[in-house]
Amino acid sequence: MKQNIFGITLTKLQEVLSVWGVPSYRAQQICEWMYQKDVLSFSDMTNLPLALREILTKNLVIFRTKLIARQDSEDGKTSKFLLGFSDDVAVETVLMRQAYGNTICVSTQVGCSMGCIFCASTVNGMVRNLTTAEILAQALFINELLKAEDQQVNNIVIMGSGEPLMNYVPVLDFIHLCHEVYCMNMGYRNITLSTSGIVPMIKKLVTEKLPITLSISLHAPNNELRSKLMPINEKYPIEDVVAAGKFYADETKRRVTYEYILIDDVNDDLQMAESLWHLIKGQMASVNLIPINPVVEHNLNRPSNQKVKEFEDFLTKHHIAVTVRREMGNDIQAACGQLRNQHLQ
Repeated sequence: MKQNIFGITLTKLQEVLSVWGVPSYRAQQICEWMYQKDVLSFSDMTNLPLALREILTKNLVIFRTKLIARQDSEDGKTSKFLLGFSDDVAVETVLMRQAYGNTICVSTQVGCSMGCIFCASTVNGMVRNLTTAEILAQALFINELLKAEDQQVNNIVIMGSGEPLMNYVPVLDFIHLCHEVYCMNMGYRNITLSTSGIVPMIKKLVTEKLPITLSISLHAPNNELRSKLMPINEKYPIEDVVAAGKFYADETKRRVTYEYILIDDVNDDLQMAESLWHLIKGQMASVNLIPINPVVEHNLNRPSNQKVKEFEDFLTKHHIAVTVRREMGNDIQAACGQLRNQHLQ
């Protein structure tokens, strides 16, 4: 089979091409064609010698992804894509058009093994990890669409299906590739990684010294409730997760965001807000409140606007930086896993 070179670094491509005695600067040109110009056929790389193009076509291939399904919200601000790969598995990627730029949410695994009851990604279990190329393919697929509108991807959140820190090396390689000038030339500070709280890997991430934003899914202020919502809490209790978040903030000097999904009559009363305050006060951290996108498989519902406002106001009055995530794409079920589940059905 021909080797797929999409998703490899410039250095790695130089190694691949050295077999045919290709000068190293040609690898730079090919990377720019693949990653910046969205050209996936060697025959269209017009600044390469014809003989080289023939060698590349005979021995290598550039496969990115294929579009299986697309949904667009009525307001035109959210688009959801189901993207397929060579073994016929598919993942979801979301584009959110916001006043401060275009943000995309990429997946890192096909399905998920974390078992969070509020997330549709877990319904059909874990299939496999995505490769660096497959994660990057999601970003560049949407970036190509935006280029047609004279726009680009401005921010990336690694917050789609899967637990990024359980697919550590491909995710880190993806982050580095996005930063490379010959690829997306994206600043690290424009990248957010979201985790359910894999404590050892959070500590390992600190050693990478990357100024990305870390987002930790908390969703409850105590172990009893969090274990019901997120089974991973049995392995990494909430005190250890919050301590790891504090360690990350202290070492990197980057504010950690604690994600907190608000679920009607489950974790949305003022007693829960007070417990959350006691848990994280004194940290360099903020809270992102997320009124739940209803997940029909688990019969979990969104709280009223009044309850959301009361929860927010309590934290604000107690000097916790808090935002309420702007709801986007409810009419197209933009929560992770929902489009893929429909496709599987």
